[in-house]
Amino acid sequence: MVSTTDVDGGLFAAVDIGASSGRVILGRVAGSPGGTRAELETVHRFPNGVKEFDGGLRWDFDALFAEVLTGLAAAATAAAARGEGIASIGIDTWAVDYGLVNNAGELVAAPFSYRDDRSRAVVARVHQELDPARLYATTGLQFLPFNSIYQLATEAGLDGLQALLIPDLIGFLLTGRRRTEATNASTTGLFDAVAGEWATEFLAALGLPGDLFPPLIQPGETLGTLLPGIAERTGLPAATKVVAVGSHDTASAVAAVPAERPDFAYVSSGTWSLVGVELSHPVLTEASRAANFTNERGVDGTIRYLRNVGGLWLLSECQRTWAAEGYRPGLEELLDAAATLPLGGPVINADDPYFIAPDNMPERIRAAVGNTGAVLPEHPAHIVRCILDSLAAGYARTIADAERLADVHAGVVQIVGGGSQNRLLCQLTADATGKPVLAGPVEATALGNVLVQARAAGVLRGGLGELRAVVRASQQPAEYMPSPVAAHQSAARSVSSRGAL
Repeated sequence: MVSTTDVDGGLFAAVDIGASSGRVILGRVAGSPGGTRAELETVHRFPNGVKEFDGGLRWDFDALFAEVLTGLAAAATAAAARGEGIASIGIDTWAVDYGLVNNAGELVAAPFSYRDDRSRAVVARVHQELDPARLYATTGLQFLPFNSIYQLATEAGLDGLQALLIPDLIGFLLTGRRRTEATNASTTGLFDAVAGEWATEFLAALGLPGDLFPPLIQPGETLGTLLPGIAERTGLPAATKVVAVGSHDTASAVAAVPAERPDFAYVSSGTWSLVGVELSHPVLTEASRAANFTNERGVDGTIRYLRNVGGLWLLSECQRTWAAEGYRPGLEELLDAAATLPLGGPVINADDPYFIAPDNMPERIRAAVGNTGAVLPEHPAHIVRCILDSLAAGYARTIADAERLADVHAGVVQIVGGGSQNRLLCQLTADATGKPVLAGPVEATALGNVLVQARAAGVLRGGLGELRAVVRASQQPAEYMPSPVAAHQSAARSVSSRGAL
C-alpha cells in the first residue's frame, strides 16, 4: 500500500531534457492510500541538439537555458490558471557533459557534446596514469571514450573553475548554489562506487583540481530556491524550491519502472538504450569490467547495473538522411513495412562507436552489414528492420550477461521511454530474450522526476516500491509474449552479432 497524505499534493515542475529535445512538464501526485496516481501535462516543448562551433560539437547552452525559463514561465501560467502554485522544480538531463564556471559564476564556454571526438586522443594518456583495472575497481564505470574523465583530460587551465554537469549547471543558474547530484556524478569516472564519494585520488593523478566538482547532493534534497531575477522572469515565487531528483535521466526513468517484483530487467529506450538490472551493491569484478558493464547510482542508493546498447538514434538519423533526400515516410509506415519482412535478416552491433556521430546513417548500417558478409537492401524497410532486430539482439545479449555477472535472474523485461511505443521493437525484444516484455510508461523519466519531488514534499513517504506502485496505478503497461520460434532464431542471431563490426 502506498503511504500518502489524503490531500492533493499540489503541482511539481519537471525539467526533462534529452539529447534531441526537452520539455517542461507539470506533474500532480494525489489520492488516498491505495489510490494514489500521478498525472502529467507538458506545458512546453523545445528542440535540442549539438552544433558545430568554436572548434567542436557543442551544446547551445544559452538557447537551452532560455527554453527552460520559457517552460517554467509556461508552468507558472498554467498553475495560476488553476489557482494553484508549484511546490518545487526538478531537473534531469543526459549524463557526462559539463560546463566550466568561473568564480564569478560565469559559464566560460559552451559545453562540449559527448558526440565530439576530442576525448579519444587522450584515452591512452589517461590509462597510462590510471590503469583501467584500477579505474573500474573504484568507479565500476563502463568504458566509453566520452566519459567525463576523458573529456576533462583534454582541458587546460582549470584552476579557478568548477565543472558543473548539465542539470547541475541549470540548477546553479536557477538558484545560485553549486552542487553535483549523485546519480549523475556516478557517470563521470571520478566517483567511488562503494564509498559514494568523489574519487579525489583520480583527480590528483590527472592533475585536475581537487575542488573541480562541487559537493554532492542526493535525490530528494533541496538545492535551493529561485534567484530573484529568475523568479521575475518566470513569474514563480522566489521561495519556489529546486529539488534534486535523479538528475541523470536514466536514474529517474528506472525509478519509475512499474515493476511489481524485484527480479526485473529494464530497458530505458530512447536516443540511447540503457539495459540492465537493479542491484543493492556494485559488481566490480574483472569479469564485469571485461564485459564493459557500468555501476551507476540510482535513486535511494541503488545500483543501475547496465550497459549502453545504442538506441533509436540510429532510426532517427536514418529518417533525417532520408528526409534530406526527399523521402519522408511516417514512422508507422516504416514500422509496418519492416514488420512484414521475414525472420532471420542481418544484424549489426548497434552499440559500436562507429554509429555515434551523425552522417548518412543508412549507408553506414549497410556497410556494417557488408562487413558481416551479408547484404542489406537499400529500401528503408529493410534498414529499419535491421536496426530493430539489432537492438533487440543487443538487449537480449546484455540482459543475459547482466544476469550472469550479477548472479541474478530477471523474470520480465520492462521497457520504458520512447521505445516502449514501438510495438515491433517490443515484440522483437520479447522474442529475442524469451521473456515477457511489459512496455511503458513512455514518460518514465518525467514520472520519476515528479515522484521524487512529491516524496520530498511529503506527499509520498515510502521507498522505490511505493513510488512504482503509483506508476502502476497511473498507467497500464502493454504486454508482449515471446514467440518460441522467433526466440530460437533471435538467440542464434544474437550470438552471431557480437562480431558484426
